[in-house]
Amino acid sequence: MNRQAETPLISVVMPVYREGSSLRSVLDVLVEVLLSLKESFEVILVDDGSPDDTWVVIEQASMQYPVIRAVRLSRNFGKESAICAGLEMASGKAVIVMDGDLQHPPQLIPEMVRLWRESKADVVEAVKDDRGQESFVNRIGAGLFYSVFSRLSGYDLDRASDYKLIDRRVVDAWLTMGERNLFFRGMISWLGFRHLKIPFTVPERAGGQSGWSLFRLIKLAVTAVTSFSSLPLHLITLSGGVFLFFGMILGLQTLFNKLTGKAVSGFATVILLLLIIGSLLMISLGIIGEYIARIYEEVKRRPRYLISEKLERRVSEK
Repeated sequence: MNRQAETPLISVVMPVYREGSSLRSVLDVLVEVLLSLKESFEVILVDDGSPDDTWVVIEQASMQYPVIRAVRLSRNFGKESAICAGLEMASGKAVIVMDGDLQHPPQLIPEMVRLWRESKADVVEAVKDDRGQESFVNRIGAGLFYSVFSRLSGYDLDRASDYKLIDRRVVDAWLTMGERNLFFRGMISWLGFRHLKIPFTVPERAGGQSGWSLFRLIKLAVTAVTSFSSLPLHLITLSGGVFLFFGMILGLQTLFNKLTGKAVSGFATVILLLLIIGSLLMISLGIIGEYIARIYEEVKRRPRYLISEKLERRVSEK
């Protein structure tokens, strides 16, 4: 039954990029699961500037499923900005954020909704019990990132994913955060509220290819660390103090050798020290530069994303 004036209970936000070959089948599975809930819902698709026929597929799917609302961003702004666009559109009492490649299985949604209702949790997050068919390099990289992020920021995101059900008050709180450098998982963790975890095994992709290159993963990692911790800046001060201590010891040793007539030429030692100190200075300037870049991007106050097309179908199904 269609109820246009009704606020949907569930909003599903799905950022998509180059998913034209598989999106239709993904939507068929998703809508079937949502219909089984027998609750009002809407599906919000955010096309993150896909160069393929993803937007055409979305337009065609919206004719079959009137619960679909969609926006097409003017270019590829990145997944984090696409999630932001979806959250700003969502009107449900709970919002589910998930990927559009079936690696976040829709079959988990009924259990997430049940736990949200019965446990009164504000965030029901799906955590990766098994990362699925992931390359060795990606596994090592992910483990290293989460370990470093946890130690620097104090937020444990091990096995975390963007697949979450978040209550309306959490969504509203998230929308008050005005930064341009976004890291959805970290921001949800920073907000606090009551969390409940549900494990899942990552299945194979429904089709297409991942939009995450090694460069983009590294960029996201740097953004995440610099957005949630200033500890790297303090480490520069700490390393400076350590080098000052050793410099004082070396200076006293040199003075002692000079006074006792034991001074020898230390060309190799001087070169080694110059290389170490020079490298430390360059790394320190790089870390400081990253924080300055974050400040520069924030003060420009450019929009997080721009919309080029929009499908507005404020219709829910029950």
